[in-house]
Amino acid sequence: MWFDTPFDQMFRSLSDRFFNTDDDFELNRAHAQPYFYGYTMTVGNDGKPIVNQYGAHVPGLTTSEFREPFVDEIVDKTSNTLKLVAEMPGVDKKDIKVTVEDKYAKISAEHGDRKYRTKIPLKYKVDENSIKATYANGILEVSFRLVEQKPKGKTVVID
Repeated sequence: MWFDTPFDQMFRSLSDRFFNTDDDFELNRAHAQPYFYGYTMTVGNDGKPIVNQYGAHVPGLTTSEFREPFVDEIVDKTSNTLKLVAEMPGVDKKDIKVTVEDKYAKISAEHGDRKYRTKIPLKYKVDENSIKATYANGILEVSFRLVEQKPKGKTVVID
């Protein structure tokens, strides 16, 4: 039984969108994709892997286009360093290119059908000449030395 309290009216107006079956809703729902994606891998009778993908893919992403790797930013104030850790499996060390320009770090790599590209804004001032990068087991680590930031301004002595 519905009552005409403001809460009930609001609830009805919000819930109508979920239970509405008009054509517009059906068209929108038909084009909607789930917010998850992934794959399962099994071994076939011939011993070769079988990959089954499911869920939504990034719109327009195919195996020939670039993927954006997951990048984590770690700041160590004690050692005064910034470290970027990127997950880029399936590429070789020689295929990776790292550049720093205009307060951004750009990471790209291509190896066969594995293509990665990302642009990371640097929130801290870094010494561009101190960059060190290592790559092992699909993980790229790029380290920067943070630039000492001197306090701006001047203390005025009052006479």
